Amino acid sequence: MRQILDRLLKRMIRKGGLVVIWPNGEKTSYGPDKDGAYTIKLTDDRAIRAIVLNPGLAVGEMYMDGLLVPVDCSLYQVMEVLLANLQTAGMGAVPIMNARMVLGTIFRRFKQLNNAVRSRRNVAHHYDLNGRLYSLFLDRDRQYSCAYFARGDETLEEAQLAKKHHIAAKLKLDRPDLSVLDIGCGWGGMALTLARDYGAKVTGITLSTEQLAEARARAEAEGLSDRVKFELLDYRAVQERFDRIVSVGMFEHVGINHYATYFGMVKRTLKDDGVALIHTIGRSDGPGTTNGWIEKYIFPGGYSPALSEMMLPIERSGLIATDVEVLRLHYAETLRHWRRRFAANRDAIQTLYDERFCRMFEFYLIGSELAFRYQEHVNFQVQLARVQTAVPMARDYITETEQRMMSAVPAAAKADTFVPVAEKVHA
Repeated sequence: MRQILDRLLKRMIRKGGLVVIWPNGEKTSYGPDKDGAYTIKLTDDRAIRAIVLNPGLAVGEMYMDGLLVPVDCSLYQVMEVLLANLQTAGMGAVPIMNARMVLGTIFRRFKQLNNAVRSRRNVAHHYDLNGRLYSLFLDRDRQYSCAYFARGDETLEEAQLAKKHHIAAKLKLDRPDLSVLDIGCGWGGMALTLARDYGAKVTGITLSTEQLAEARARAEAEGLSDRVKFELLDYRAVQERFDRIVSVGMFEHVGINHYATYFGMVKRTLKDDGVALIHTIGRSDGPGTTNGWIEKYIFPGGYSPALSEMMLPIERSGLIATDVEVLRLHYAETLRHWRRRFAANRDAIQTLYDERFCRMFEFYLIGSELAFRYQEHVNFQVQLARVQTAVPMARDYITETEQRMMSAVPAAAKADTFVPVAEKVHA
């Protein structure tokens, strides 16, 4: 197995450098950069075998189990070398990954059979973790989705505020008391913003009991319970009609089998002159599969669609796509902030779970960031309507609204107030 892995790495590492320390202590260098190479140690032959047979799953598992160890460098540096070279070489350089991708494509519909029961279980797997975990690396509003970096140097708080106002502008909340459905409302930040800053009446739905309790508590604390209500409800069970519909970071959990049902629900529950905005992770290189490690440990049943996979069910539903925006690298910057905050509070997080959990989450944040930097991951914002006259002919109203709202935000609300709980900061 070592000979196979050796050949794979020689074929793949064409820029930068990587040194592997094998279980018997021998070293092998790969790539043209011998001086600046990063080093990993494989501590057991099991790691070699696992990586050869299923690299997409095994690299993360071996790091979690301590069988793959960065030496005098960070996991980020090692992963950057691997993903940058994989992007350059293509899947053909790693035949087993290419073969598993083909198999994944064949079986992906089965893996994404997200009925109501399975959807609830999938959501609980990630979103019903200890609530303090998320407070230790997200912004103060707990926005757990791609922020909006118009300049690139924003604080996380500023970029998340900008994201909410960017989306609100596309919803065209041009009069008070518009009814809004927030599908996958998280901890309530978007719903509370729409009610507080735009005078909307919002219904937020989620399948996470932890998020539901926090969202309701926040609405009560802010005195917005009369304008915002949160429900434990599957999107398929919504019956009421709304002036506006928003969904941020939830469509990734729908599953390709259910896109027709999802957009059919949007069409059915959106009023005749209504506007909807769907914000989702996507892929710019066409249909694909979910990484095996992400699917097993982070988002079971999840899938980030190609735009082509979204547009056909949108067209068949009778909805009109009135605006499509592709956000490139915005999520990479968001994840960079999350990764650094997680590292700063790693010791505190370890007291909530354990070392293996911390390694799992580190691998998740790093791998996700690099997927947006070096692979074809992006974010789509798709604005939808039932009639063509629901939004203005030109996009100027979006920029005008978000600029007006952001200029009214106090500077303190945009400041980076993050203070690490832990003393030790890990690279």
